[in-house]
Amino acid sequence: MTTAQVGIVGAGPAGLLLSHLLGLAGVGSVVIETRTREEVEGTIRAGVLEQGTVDLLVQSGVGERLKREAFFHRGVYLRFDGRTHHVDMHELTGKHVTVYAQHEVIKDLVKARLAAGGEILFGVCDVRIVGAASEKPALEFAHGATARRLDCDFIAGCDGSHGVSRHAFPEGALMRHEKVYPFGWFGILVEAPPSSDELIYASSERGFALVSTRSPTLQRMYFQCDPADRVERWSDDRIWAEMRARLATRDGWVPKEGPITQKVIIGMRSVVAEPMRHGQLFLAGDAAHIVPPTGAKGLNLAAADVRVLARAMQAFYESGDRALLDHYSETCLARVWKGQRFSCWLTTLLHCSDTDSSFDRRRQLAELDYLSTSRAAATAFAENYVGLPFD
Repeated sequence: MTTAQVGIVGAGPAGLLLSHLLGLAGVGSVVIETRTREEVEGTIRAGVLEQGTVDLLVQSGVGERLKREAFFHRGVYLRFDGRTHHVDMHELTGKHVTVYAQHEVIKDLVKARLAAGGEILFGVCDVRIVGAASEKPALEFAHGATARRLDCDFIAGCDGSHGVSRHAFPEGALMRHEKVYPFGWFGILVEAPPSSDELIYASSERGFALVSTRSPTLQRMYFQCDPADRVERWSDDRIWAEMRARLATRDGWVPKEGPITQKVIIGMRSVVAEPMRHGQLFLAGDAAHIVPPTGAKGLNLAAADVRVLARAMQAFYESGDRALLDHYSETCLARVWKGQRFSCWLTTLLHCSDTDSSFDRRRQLAELDYLSTSRAAATAFAENYVGLPFD
């Protein structure tokens, strides 16, 4: 049996960032993760960071590589009716759109934790949360051939929507709010130079498409699809034909093509579990809420959660004050629901549904036109996209 001030379940961005912030505050933690380090660092996910997330990473000492390698964009392009409109978010808000892949954030955090002597146990199994409502909860798990028990003051559940943490709440203690969208995203990784100097959000009669950047030689693109579709039904030629059709402009613009190295279909849903605390167990990131990727809020909401939680735990260990811990759930949920509102609005604005009427499509186009011509509408969009204030 071993002890830790904070036991953290999950070595994704939420768990690793929490451990890093706690370490800077002199609070000890142990992170456990069912996947291997190679799997954690090799899982390619979204990479649009809010200004607050970037500031937090830089201020906490893990932003040096980000500052060198990230793509800093002034805004995004909205494309509809064959025309492209630029939303200059930097001019509207003074903030940038930052593209830096999630797995790169994870690599930076793992390196920082290990360099600081932090303990991350990869490849654990049979994880159980014991006594979440007691004064001394514990994590029980197997690591290699050894059964382990970690007694903690607090447990942070940062293990995503399929982890054990959410299920450690007793029956009836957790309310789940969910919206399932009737479409998904077909995502591809492409070996090609960037097709655009900024992200492109495109709405067409055929459905949504997104052009994003990962590196000077690797690009990420998506198009709306049936979530029940199968990857093997889509040849490279068919994918490129669909991307060209959805991104078509009146001046003949086409994306830069190259070998497709990855194909994946992503379902779309919005989920909020509340409260985000039970006893000494605190949920953060995807364990508490899931957003559709349209608004790029997933990693950013996780970062905001653990910033609040790290400050609350630091206050407890420095002075015994539990006020911030007691208000953790309501503090985070106020931001979470604003993120959900924006993500749901943008998803509904840009995607087509089989049940849409001609009225629905014309209304979408009218709203996109308003967004691209009204400074007030563009400012509201930009403020939400680059990130509402952390405080």
